[in-house]
This record gives sequence, C-alpha cells and structure tokens, in this order.
Amino acid sequence: MLKKRTSCFFFLILFCWQNQIFASQNQFAIATAHPLATKAGEQILNQGGNAFDAAVAISAALAVVEPAGSGLGGGGFWLLHREQDSLDIMVDGRERAPFAAHRNMYLDSSGKVNKTLSKTGALSAGIPGLPAALVHIAEKYGQLPLAVSLQPAIYYAKQGFPIGERHLRMLAFRHKALKNSAAASQIFLDNGAIPKLESILVQTDLANTLEALAKYGKNGFYEGKIADLLVQAVLNEGGGWSKHDLKAYQVKERAPIIGRYRNIKITSASPPSSGGIVLLEALNILSAYNLEKQDNITRKHLIVEAMRRAYHDRARYLGDPDFVDIPIQQLLDLNYAAGLRSTIRLDKALPSHYLTGWQENETKGSDTTHFSIIDQHGNRVAATLSINFPFGSGLVAAGTGVLLNDEMDDFVSQPGDMNGYGLVGGMANSIEPGKRMLSSMTPTFLEDNQRIAVLGTPGGSRIISMVLLAILDYAKGNGPESWVQVKRFHHQYIPDQILYEKNGLTEHEIKMLAELGHHFKQKSYQYGNMQAVQYNKKTKQFSAASDPRGEGMAMP
Repeated sequence: MLKKRTSCFFFLILFCWQNQIFASQNQFAIATAHPLATKAGEQILNQGGNAFDAAVAISAALAVVEPAGSGLGGGGFWLLHREQDSLDIMVDGRERAPFAAHRNMYLDSSGKVNKTLSKTGALSAGIPGLPAALVHIAEKYGQLPLAVSLQPAIYYAKQGFPIGERHLRMLAFRHKALKNSAAASQIFLDNGAIPKLESILVQTDLANTLEALAKYGKNGFYEGKIADLLVQAVLNEGGGWSKHDLKAYQVKERAPIIGRYRNIKITSASPPSSGGIVLLEALNILSAYNLEKQDNITRKHLIVEAMRRAYHDRARYLGDPDFVDIPIQQLLDLNYAAGLRSTIRLDKALPSHYLTGWQENETKGSDTTHFSIIDQHGNRVAATLSINFPFGSGLVAAGTGVLLNDEMDDFVSQPGDMNGYGLVGGMANSIEPGKRMLSSMTPTFLEDNQRIAVLGTPGGSRIISMVLLAILDYAKGNGPESWVQVKRFHHQYIPDQILYEKNGLTEHEIKMLAELGHHFKQKSYQYGNMQAVQYNKKTKQFSAASDPRGEGMAMP
C-alpha cells in the first residue's frame, strides 16, 4: 500500500550517513544495499547481538525495503565465519523445485522452451528458503531471540518508507508482471501505475507474516495460515505447490569452497552456487601470470580468457550436489588450471564455439542483493540473497505480503537452453522434484597477513566476474572504496562477447581487444551493487564501502 507523505526518520538517517556521524563510533563494519537495512544491522549489534543476529536483521529488512532484490519468498546463501572456533560454514537457503516439477514443464507441444512460464507467474516460483535460513541462523549462531532481530523489519513494513529511484526503475522493468497480480498491484503500484518518487510503501500483510515467523519460528511460515495462503495463491494461478513442499523444506549447511590466489586465502560459496568454483578456477588460471607487469590490453585479454574457460566448466559440470556428482577436486586442481592455461594465446582470443557447439541467444534482466558484516569479535558474514528477476515472479500471495521468486528459471529446461541471464547449462542443472537450482551468487571472504575482507554483489551471471575483478584489485593493495568502483567487464563463454558496463572499457581498449578477436556488447547502464567491508589486522581499524552505482550505506 502506497501513501503520499514523507518520513522524517528516514531522512534523518540519510543526513547522518551523508555527514558520517556514525563513522568513528563503531567497532564493526556493515555494508548493505539500503540505508535502512544497514541501520537495522547496527541496531541489533548495539543491542548485544553478534554478526549473525545482524545478518538476520539485515536479511529481513532488505525483504521489506528492497523487494526488487530479495524477500521472504526467495532464498540465498549466508557465508559465516565464527571467530571463537574459526568455523567457516555456508548456510544454504536456496529455493528448490516443488515436488510436482518435472524436466519438461516449460516445453510447449513442439518441444520448445516457453520462457514466459519460467520467468513470470506461479510456475516460475521455487519453494522459498529465506525464512527457514533466518530461523536457522538465529537459533544456531545468534545471541538474541529471533523476535528481537526481526523487529526492525517489522517496523519498516508497518510504518513504511519512501521509495527511491532504483525501486522505481525496477518497478518499470517488471510493471506488467506486477500488474497481473492483484495483490502485488495493490501493494506496489498506484492504481496500476508506477507510483511517484518518495511515495511511502507500507506492507501490513508482510509485517504480519514477519510477526508469525518471529512468534512461531519456521512453523510460522512453512505451516499453518501463512503456508495455506501461499499454497492456495500458487494453485489459483496454475502452479503446483503443496503443503508438503513447504513443510519438507530444509536448510542445508555446506562446507565452503576454499583456495588461494598468491598469498590470499579465499573462502567462497559452494554448490548449488557455482560462485566459488568458477571464481577459483579463473584465479587458478591467472595465478601463473604477473598481471601487474602486463600491459593493460594483455591483462584484460587474459582475464577474459580465464572467465571464458571457467564459465564453460560451469555449464558442463555444476548443479545441486545432492543430485549430481561434481568433480570439485578436478576443477580446482592447479594442474587442471595449467591445462586450461595452455590453450590461451596472448595474440588471439579463442572463439567459444571451439569449446562447445551450443548456440548463442540474447537475454536481459538482473537483480539480487548482498550485504557484508564484520563484528567487534571478528565474526563475519557475507550474504547474497535473491528472488531472481526484479520483483521475482511478480506474484504476491494475497494476505501474506510475500512476493514469490522466479528462481525456476535458473534450471536448464533442456541442454544448451539459456536462462534469463544468458547462461547455458547441461543435464547437471536440469529440473528435478525437490532439487535446488544452480546459482551464481558469490559471497566471499578474503584474508592475508594484513587484512580480512568480506564482499559480494548482485548481478546474475555477472556476479562472479565482478567479485573476480574486486579480488584482483584487493591483490594490488587497494581497499573497499576501490573494489566497489572497479570498472566492470564480463565474459561468460556464451554469448561469445565481452559484456561491459557503461564506461567499463575505453574506446582504445575496445579497439585493441577487437584486434585480438574479441566481440563486445555494452550495457547502457552501470551494473552491480557491491557491498564490502575490511578489517586491518595491524591498525585494528574497520573500513567499509557501498557501491556508488546503488543507494546502499556502509559504516564505518
């Protein structure tokens, strides 16, 4: 529900942020995609919570204040480090296919994929994992009750907040999908139209759902009244959810992917995220080159060629590890990287069809969110959350305020088919009942003798390449303010082109790389929304940065 008034509370926060009033007071670092989410994390830390309590508060707050990127109807990955026992673990709250799903559910009578069904509406929605993950993190790792950590999000949902320009851009992108859902239209649109800037978004039903989660834990969402409303909404729109789908959902704890680049220890997401494997495979390929001694063109050429080969293996091998065997040891072996490196020429790009015969296609769209935390005790969290496309499926379950994801599009409907981000895949990521779809989310920790860093970003298929470029910038000795501003370019093997953000490559770089055989496509906008924090072991100082491409907030 939209109201036309201003929020003094919100603008007070923005004033303090812009004037850095909080910067010198904190013995922790937080960076999120929205000022109110950052303030939620700060509030919980100041109430005696740890980084894991703050992660619960921020995740829930983002579900309210950044509904285009994540929500209770979605999922994500929370990479945790507990300092007291040096535990590194990934909490897998990824969505999974309902039990009624099947491999041919998006194929028409001629055997072609109907992409509308996998991107919009009830059939596109996987079973959400975010609520279960919040309960799991609070109960197993937090110090405060779940009900306390959820209070900021409940407050924002009840009282409302003014919507910004980014919110409006995402609304415009998914206007039709939201308009098709009566409940979504009532919440996010103004009589079916895009609302005005700084309109107040109030989400009473979502507040009630959050209160049920706070009071009853997992059962408050996955059983009872909320579960009934979710299932009924999906069935009414032609989907195939059941109460058993929700009741049977379980969070998984998985060992992270760990490797090294030079003297940097890298801890990142494991399957069903492709992020850590693809990231480390690319870095392993690059590890034999002294990139800083290469000229600028050769450096970018080598990075692109490493991306090309790593993303190729993503398409061939990666999926839900509970359903497929993934040759992780092989993919991360330095000898394997050496073999891939041997196919790289300094004077010529390798056409991607030499790696496979899959055809190219064109797609668009992206959204997700990320936040990073280090608390005063050294606990840290890197979390990347998503509902896939902006505003997910566009479907809100009436009476719940829950916007459902369209993560089913991240499966492969048939070998060589592309998802909404242009990523191709094989049978390892095919649709199966109860299976988790492959992701590109890459929440990551970095550590060397001097520094600890936590970082990640939204951006669909481009997430991994953005984190890769940030790590290379970290290796040069730069800090968070630099990582989040690195000019971005990307190659995911298919389509065979370097995708770059507006001003991401210079005209000279494009000309010289084209002479090596590279092809290009420019995004008309800057992409990504990286959130990064750092702790300096020697100076004992925290630093943090929020991507200037977004509207987030970092402290200190």
